Amino acid sequence: MKSRFDYGDEVRVTRNVRNDGTYPGVPTGDLLIRRGSVGHVQNIGTYLQEYTIYSVHFVEQDLLVGCKEDEVIPADEPWTPSKYEFRDKVKPLKSLAINGEVIADTDTEGEILKVLRDQPGGVAYHVRFTGRTLLVPETALTVSE
Repeated sequence: MKSRFDYGDEVRVTRNVRNDGTYPGVPTGDLLIRRGSVGHVQNIGTYLQEYTIYSVHFVEQDLLVGCKEDEVIPADEPWTPSKYEFRDKVKPLKSLAINGEVIADTDTEGEILKVLRDQPGGVAYHVRFTGRTLLVPETALTVSE
């Protein structure tokens, strides 16, 4: 099995890495590494003889974490950071409407379902507001407190 990266390569994680129960001393489900973080490949292995797994050392967090091959990209590839993450609670800065029907006003709380980094004009999100999912640009949202 040929791996995409080699020892010492600098890589960036494209998804939040949470403890799946294999990282000692940290509760299962807790965030280990935030998407966009950069680390160096320390070791290469396989899981179930099918998936390439990289042990990546994230210097800034001083953590060594296992990452699947589809979770990392070369660190020098273009990357657009996002302000919000999956499940974050947000509110629109202006009322959002479809065909004149207001779906969410400025006090309506929504939840981020998906981060879209490749949208024209920058980062956008699929946000769930009162039973409707809308595509909303990052510039139209604020954090819900």
